[in-house]
Amino acid sequence: MTDRDLDQLCVNTIRFLAADAVQQAKSGHPGLPMGAASMAYVLWTRFLRHHPADPAWPDRDRFVLSAGHGSMLLYALLHLTGYALPLEEIKRFRQWGSKTPGHPEFGLTPGVEATTGPLGQGLANAVGMAIAERHLAARLNRPGHVVVDHHTYALCSDGDLMEGVAAEASSLAGHLGLGKLIVLYDDNHVSLAGKASLSFSEDVPRRFEGLGWHTQAVPDGNDLDAIDKAIRDARAEVERPSLVAVRTIIGYGAPKKAGTHEAHGEPLGDAELRGAKQALGWPLEPAFLLPEPAVRRFREALANGARAEAEWRARLDAWRRAFPDLAAQWADGQARTLTPGWDQDLPRFPPDTPVATRDASGAVLAAVSPRLPHLVGGDADLAPSTKTLVKTAGSFLRETPEGRHLHFGVREHAMGSIANGIIYHGGLLVFCGTFFVFSDYMRPAVRLAALSELPVVYVWTHDSIGVGEDGPTHEPVEHLAALRAMPNLVVIRPADAAETVVAWQVALARRHGPTALVLTRQKVPVLDRTVYAPADGLRRGAYVLAEAPGGAPDLILIGTGSEVQLVTAAQAALAKDGIRARAVSMPAWELFDAESPEYRETVLPRAVPRRLAVEAGATFGWERWVGTAGAVVGIDRFGASAPGEVVMKELGFTVEHVVTRARALLGR
Repeated sequence: MTDRDLDQLCVNTIRFLAADAVQQAKSGHPGLPMGAASMAYVLWTRFLRHHPADPAWPDRDRFVLSAGHGSMLLYALLHLTGYALPLEEIKRFRQWGSKTPGHPEFGLTPGVEATTGPLGQGLANAVGMAIAERHLAARLNRPGHVVVDHHTYALCSDGDLMEGVAAEASSLAGHLGLGKLIVLYDDNHVSLAGKASLSFSEDVPRRFEGLGWHTQAVPDGNDLDAIDKAIRDARAEVERPSLVAVRTIIGYGAPKKAGTHEAHGEPLGDAELRGAKQALGWPLEPAFLLPEPAVRRFREALANGARAEAEWRARLDAWRRAFPDLAAQWADGQARTLTPGWDQDLPRFPPDTPVATRDASGAVLAAVSPRLPHLVGGDADLAPSTKTLVKTAGSFLRETPEGRHLHFGVREHAMGSIANGIIYHGGLLVFCGTFFVFSDYMRPAVRLAALSELPVVYVWTHDSIGVGEDGPTHEPVEHLAALRAMPNLVVIRPADAAETVVAWQVALARRHGPTALVLTRQKVPVLDRTVYAPADGLRRGAYVLAEAPGGAPDLILIGTGSEVQLVTAAQAALAKDGIRARAVSMPAWELFDAESPEYRETVLPRAVPRRLAVEAGATFGWERWVGTAGAVVGIDRFGASAPGEVVMKELGFTVEHVVTRARALLGR
């Protein structure tokens, strides 16, 4: 068998392993794997530096299938090259409990680098990975000692490039000159609903040239030599990220469906699959055929990967001996360990001093950043407002990649996805910030961070109608309720500066999911902790801030964020009327819910059914904590443009209104 014949056998092995799996599942997307098999084969067997026996090898190349609907392409490659993904899992494609879900999931399938499927996300994740590689290389490599040196590859579709997140991320990648990022564009001219020309006619390479990318076009997606040359040329371009547009035929080989949208999102069908096998000279039986010569070629990745990793580990050992301080930073970053002593300079705030929680957050960042060199982060062009700029960290720019502050520009959607990519890459902790109302722009990335258990920290400021004059467009109302509904996202709305310090401690220590810090623009009083319970109670999600004076409570007042000051003032006012109220701070529903029933009972005892929650946001969801006998002082309308204190007063966030509602609950 000639090399060319073997190459073709390998390409067809990818095609029909994928098509057979989709057909057996009676669900899936066979078209992309069949059309893109040639470019995937060239990349994975000639360029991709990886070790299937050690999928987490830190200096491996990354491959992101941004077009996640074509997941069987990736699963076929993983199985064939020797990852711990046996053929039985391929046969269980899209079935309950399998390691081959409909779209790739990070942490479930060995070798999957990112959870993809929502289009555009994977490309933006790849930008984050390339940023991480560039930063770590600049910070850790030394002359004669290179320990971070790898490429990030992504395969995207026209659907990816239609999504706005891809445009945002690609713009930033071009601006930063991420030369080790290479994107293969599966240019098959077909989308799910029909020809791509129904909605997409732009010149993609010209667009990317305008974004500062190096671009190439391969007119025949089955021309292995042309694909090989294009990838080599892309690797040789070190100043710009590269886009390689490869003209493919979706569902290649299928007699009737090739080149049509019918090959996109449903199985080919028995007759069409047989026709494709006949057209490409593939045996009709058995299904899931794995020709031994092809398997041997793919499995060369095991020996090649072992050799490459061994060479890297030798370099790593020499580097560790030469630079023990850097080696300690490396170890902390790889394990996402909080370096001992990281919290010894945490700020303290005098009681009764008015401090916006966004300012307290900025003070925490300034204190911990010098002691956590693997902490990077940034904001959507809002550092003066979100207080997320640590001046001593330096800026991550094309010229200064060792800097740790990321200037995302006004690109919230991409910012969230890039932050995910940085965590997917490994070696770093990450935060990102914007106004709370613009968390809407980030929501797809936040959801994927929660799904993938990524410890991203979100710094969301300007948290309520207290924003004031900017008006309802900038006043988040429903956002707390919407984000609390998201599984595995911890939403923390601290009451004061002291709780903000603890909130950062909780967020940085969390390892299996993202954390949102929801912070005020307006100043709020720092509670006197000699009178009120220590702020460390935040760790449990809710805690008794002040017990009812004079005996068992008649009712419980529950507050979050800036409204806790209303709760404490209302408690004192009610006491003057002989009403005993317990004051509770409840900064994080999710943390409280994770506590034992016994602890929750100590904070919100069933014997006290009269409960009043106070929060400048939608009341939706509060019934869980206040019960049928309770009530909520909230806001179920949009805000208004006026000074913040005026908006608060007009919408009922005053001590007097809280007292009135409390008395009404008691019938007094």
